Amino acid sequence: MINITLPDGSVREVEQGTTSMDIAKSISEGLARNVLAAKVNDVVWDANRPITTDATLQLLTWNDDLGKSTFWHSSAHLMAEALEAIYPGVKFGIGPPIETGYYYDIDLGDRTLNADELPAIEAKMIELAREKNEYLRKEVSKADAIAYFKEKKDEYKLELLQDLSDGEITFYQQGNFVDLCRGPHIPNTEKIKAVKLTNIAGAYWRGDEKNKMLTRIYGVTFPQQKDLKEYLEMMEEAKKRDHRKLGAELELFTFSEKVGAGLPLWLPKGTVVRNRLQNFLRKEQAKQGYQEVMTPHIGKKELYVTSGHYEKYGADSFQPIHTPKEGEEFLLKPMNCPHHCEIYGHKPHSYRELPIRISEFGTVYRYEQSGELHGLSRVRGFTQDDAHIFCTPEQVQEEFLKVLELTKLVLEKAGFTDFKAQISLRDLNKPEKYLGNPETFAKAEQAIIDAVAEAGLEAEQVAGEAAFYGPKLDFMIKDAIGRTWQLGTIQVDYNLPERFKLEYIGADNQPHRPVMIHRAPFGSMERFISILIENTTGKLPLWLAPDQFAILPIGEGHIPYAKQVLAELEASDLTGYIDDRNETIGRKIRDTEMKKVPYMLLVGDKEMEDGKVALRIQGEGDKGSVTVAEFSEQLLAEIDNV
Repeated sequence: MINITLPDGSVREVEQGTTSMDIAKSISEGLARNVLAAKVNDVVWDANRPITTDATLQLLTWNDDLGKSTFWHSSAHLMAEALEAIYPGVKFGIGPPIETGYYYDIDLGDRTLNADELPAIEAKMIELAREKNEYLRKEVSKADAIAYFKEKKDEYKLELLQDLSDGEITFYQQGNFVDLCRGPHIPNTEKIKAVKLTNIAGAYWRGDEKNKMLTRIYGVTFPQQKDLKEYLEMMEEAKKRDHRKLGAELELFTFSEKVGAGLPLWLPKGTVVRNRLQNFLRKEQAKQGYQEVMTPHIGKKELYVTSGHYEKYGADSFQPIHTPKEGEEFLLKPMNCPHHCEIYGHKPHSYRELPIRISEFGTVYRYEQSGELHGLSRVRGFTQDDAHIFCTPEQVQEEFLKVLELTKLVLEKAGFTDFKAQISLRDLNKPEKYLGNPETFAKAEQAIIDAVAEAGLEAEQVAGEAAFYGPKLDFMIKDAIGRTWQLGTIQVDYNLPERFKLEYIGADNQPHRPVMIHRAPFGSMERFISILIENTTGKLPLWLAPDQFAILPIGEGHIPYAKQVLAELEASDLTGYIDDRNETIGRKIRDTEMKKVPYMLLVGDKEMEDGKVALRIQGEGDKGSVTVAEFSEQLLAEIDNV
């Protein structure tokens, strides 16, 4: 007999070899029907896999992110089975779940797949799903695995097998399809009721541009047809909100092939938005004793070797910059932290000085694959509202709580009121992903857990999402159409101070290591603004709108009065412009509406006589006449109340 501990702390004694599905059925048949996979000792397993030792158990359903990802991984295998049936001889690369849905990279030889072929693949997937085939797991020796894929002449799976050893190779089979896969998978294909293949793209094998270009098919599936209907409606709404489209229409940013993919160019209006966000945070940081610094965009390779960033980010960085000096190499910085460590270490410190809070709006660079770039939300150069707090171990919790409150303030100020916190911990099964002493890593994890508990903040603990140098608290934002994004982050780090040999002299007159808290309430300016644009459909809040008002003179003779109004409003630090084009007032109103300018001030003969303006609100129409002073007071009050 073995003991199974459930999430509520209760313990069930069951026979060795009992499956998670057996336990689900013993609780209720309704629960069992909804189980997709199980978390056994914090590792996701097939629900039908026998449990042979004492274990903790969490049953995963569609309501769990890990349940969804298992469902979508299994759907990728179902799509592969359909492809093999329609296109004999097709070869398969990798087919993982992604944030919403899945993809599979395939090699069709000389054949090109067209979008009009996708409905036939979808229909075949549904046909196969109705066969109710089980996903069967089988452990395979490396020799047998190689022999199998040699027979299929699948060079992609053979290459993947090179990195695997005996004892860690498994095949999964459903119906007539067999794949090299670690798993896990849902119990059977019957659970997949609704299918939509969403896109076809090109992708280099293993992300290497030197390799063959494969065909990547994206898809999404659901356990009910109504879920697919809701998803497709959400996608239509997302198209209307696409920040790439709105950013171009509102003249906020652009991209240039000559500058390079993934390197945004901020236009004047977009720069206003960025500066307003940054100035708001600067003021809040000044209240809390932050000192702003500036660091170069590059650093010697040795700097990032010391920090560990070269080891962990080297593959995703731009290639080293070679100088005329032999053997000298620089990197575009992938993170600001190493530079800030050097700033802290430039002179001795006493415990009386701590905490020291260093902040910077620092631009960093990562060489994202071209197929992964997406507007502002996934770029190669982005600016972090970065800060690092160097403190004593005793100060960690208090400082963490202050940062937590600052992050919540930033999110609320931008209108992100629907968010949840995620405590991102190590994956204990993959210690090679992390640097530093496991004991201090555990101490940092506990510090975050304790601080979150003291703040009374509900937070989900997720293993495997920690940074390589320490755990973190991530803020997951839900936007206006229900999508979830990761923005602000706070991290506790005992590792980098050790690697950089940072010290302070304690009350005992002996040297001690400070603890480092990393924080970025915006996360990155680019991603934050992209989500802000989509969340507001481009109707930015008044305090961020680059043009808060537009003055629309009815005729040429009204332009001098319009200039007087503009000067009076600009004296109150409000920003806007005069539309003095030789166009009808109706055309000016329509164009201003399209630009999503919050307020329109119409001026004609009557307004000049009365010393007023005719007020219109974007999307709401006429609001009567007001004096310029009244309008100014109204806007300033609206901005102050945010």
